[in-house]
Amino acid sequence: MKTKLLLLTALLSVTIGGSQNPIFTNVFTADPSPHVWPDDPNTLWVYTSHDEPGSNNHYGMSGYHAFSTTDMVNWIDHGRILHLENVEWAESHAWAMDATFYRGQYYLVYCMKEAGVGLFRTGIARSDVPQGPFTDLGYVKGVEFGQDPAIFIDDDGTPYLYWGHDRQCYAAELNEDLMSIKPDTYVDLTKQLTHVFEGPWVHKRNGTYYLTYPGLTPRRWPEKMFYAVADKPLGPYTFKGVFIDDFEGQSGTNHGGVVNYKGKDIMFYHSAWLSGGLSETRSAMADYLEYDKAGNIIPIIPSKKGLGKAERTRVIMKLEAESGFASGGNLYNVFVDTYLKDYSGKGYVTNFDNPYDHVSMLAQVAKPSKFRFKVRYASPEGESNHNILINSHLCREFKFPQSKTFTEIDFGIIELKAGDNLIRIFKKDWKPSSGQLAVDYVKLEQVFEDEKQL
Repeated sequence: MKTKLLLLTALLSVTIGGSQNPIFTNVFTADPSPHVWPDDPNTLWVYTSHDEPGSNNHYGMSGYHAFSTTDMVNWIDHGRILHLENVEWAESHAWAMDATFYRGQYYLVYCMKEAGVGLFRTGIARSDVPQGPFTDLGYVKGVEFGQDPAIFIDDDGTPYLYWGHDRQCYAAELNEDLMSIKPDTYVDLTKQLTHVFEGPWVHKRNGTYYLTYPGLTPRRWPEKMFYAVADKPLGPYTFKGVFIDDFEGQSGTNHGGVVNYKGKDIMFYHSAWLSGGLSETRSAMADYLEYDKAGNIIPIIPSKKGLGKAERTRVIMKLEAESGFASGGNLYNVFVDTYLKDYSGKGYVTNFDNPYDHVSMLAQVAKPSKFRFKVRYASPEGESNHNILINSHLCREFKFPQSKTFTEIDFGIIELKAGDNLIRIFKKDWKPSSGQLAVDYVKLEQVFEDEKQL
């Protein structure tokens, strides 16, 4: 058995380099929630939970990420968008989540265990931009054991919530504020969903509601993906069968969602391919979801090829300076401004006047890796000299040439460790700095060992 596991690990390590599955190789991701927002049909967003490198359980999961793409090959990791520390009512277990755009705002719908109680609650957080960070609003009233939530907005604008855990699945219509369910709409879907264990997701196609979910047959791990169909969002649902069966390198769990992007349905789910078969460190996957003439889902056979659009996907971590503590970083004696034009996100960070005034940003990485390190900045009054600290290692003094407008500068290749990496830009002494440095974002581009570097 040990020999087989070693061979599997070696196989996965070799083949991932020339494939599109898993789709994100910079960080461990699970429970992908894909969406295309109505104001930007060209951009696909995927929201994920995050597995910690080296973990042997899921109990320590503590935050969520957002990714975006316009071509399914080149992705932006927008970093951490919500963390356990930012949710006052919760104590642990930042498990599966979903997202929605509702009445002009973006919402993250997630589950965590309530402090002092230990029960899963379904939390709601809000942002005015899809990449977050998100601000917690509390948890949904009327939902007990609110694990693995998914939210579905029907064509008429009605919001529905689905959730499930430990062989049970429920649904209800939400009130307009999304903070409570309508009790008279509550339904127990468990008996309608053969083998259901957790993780419901609903998408609509040609007037039919498809409810996909992970299940056990019977209570035999690992999970397979099943589906059922209905004429109404709350059912009753008719069980149809399995559409992702056991596959090599799968994790013990599975969880995912369906999105229509540029005219094609895509199924996002997760495996253990990036970690070489370790179920506690998972990785998001994507394959096209196809149907026969009767509308039945054609089973997916997971492959390294995935969507087949390129030899590999590429992920750039884009860490907005102004996000600060909400995204795992910090602002110390600096402030966010919007006076200079053409900044990204919600603003930029400036006022590096005194020693150790700094902005720090969090970069989360699956394995020790190399990245090309770029900073988008402006220094309108002249050259700015600042130091950059990566974790506890002082790189060197970096010179930011005068630039009256925001521009990107390439500082070469850096190495990051597995897990959390703090990147800090700071002023180290009392020497006057005439440049008035403004930091927009840090960009970290994956470096692949089999590619020539310029």
